Amino acid sequence: MRKTTTLALIATAVVALGCGSGATDNASDSSNDAGGAKSEDKPAKTAKIGQPARDGKFEFTVKSSKCGVAKIGNDMLGQKAQGQFCLVTLNVKNIGKEAQMFDGSSQKAYAADGTEYSADSGAAIYANKNAETFLNDINPGNQVNGVVVFDIPKNVKLTKLELHDSMFSGGVDVALS
Repeated sequence: MRKTTTLALIATAVVALGCGSGATDNASDSSNDAGGAKSEDKPAKTAKIGQPARDGKFEFTVKSSKCGVAKIGNDMLGQKAQGQFCLVTLNVKNIGKEAQMFDGSSQKAYAADGTEYSADSGAAIYANKNAETFLNDINPGNQVNGVVVFDIPKNVKLTKLELHDSMFSGGVDVALS
């Protein structure tokens, strides 16, 4: 009986955390909503490299994108790409009122044909000296700079990123070309 109660409490906590972690404050976005539609139904503006883009509690600024990298790390510790690594350097600032965890694995990249690529968290460990993009808690007003890594086929060119403040958020698009 005690084991069942403990498991039920843990399951309830996990569900509650999952439901609340993607919550965003969109009150300021609905100021010119004449038709009664929710603001998240409106198409989002796509940012470019160097322009800030917001999703939830984070403001992202993509600084650069470099593809064609065959290996990350050194001879002793490193990782080889299955195809090619694309290294996306970005700044992540917490614009919320409480700590928020940044997870590089929640970020996505897209090719021109719409193919979606996931971030490679293992390779990102070698690309970041201080694990900036791996489950990093960022306090309000603070920011980190880091590299998100994507392992994509050699003949593919990424055209946009979809950046998320959590795995449950809607995301914001940033054009790479």
